[in-house]
Amino acid sequence: MNMVSSCCASSSTSTLCSHKLTHTKRSSQLCHQNPISPSPSHIRLLHKSIPLAASASILLLCSSPANAGFLSGFSGLESIPGPQLPQFDFLTKFNEENQKKYAEFDERFKSSPVLKDLLEKSKLNKQRNKREIQDKYCIRGAEWGVGDCSTEGMTQEERDEFIAMLKKKSGGD
Repeated sequence: MNMVSSCCASSSTSTLCSHKLTHTKRSSQLCHQNPISPSPSHIRLLHKSIPLAASASILLLCSSPANAGFLSGFSGLESIPGPQLPQFDFLTKFNEENQKKYAEFDERFKSSPVLKDLLEKSKLNKQRNKREIQDKYCIRGAEWGVGDCSTEGMTQEERDEFIAMLKKKSGGD
């Protein structure tokens, strides 16, 4: 369809189109007057009929009551049992030995002093970071005059001293 409409657009594609049919000038003229090319009304009809056909097919498929969705009555491939695979003793033994070895490694890692030390440091870092965030927001609240660390009712000198004390306590600026 694109070939027919584009062959009328330029002379190079016209030559291509005429080459495709035959090498004569007459076939080039046939290319420009191709009876196969759909008219605009056919194209509009096609564009309107595709959504209609899709909605009709969905309606027909869903004509039976569906509880859980489009294919609710279909049990799926998972419900079909697969064939019984052969069991090899050496593979089973190998798998059991590996499972024991991995369980031993996991137990040894969980009881290692390095892991315990890292977990303790992580807990301390979490507490320290929480305190730093609280101090930061306390300083911000004091500067803005809002929140728990508000400086409302203080003189300018008291306010500056309080903010300086908060910054010194938090180790900031």
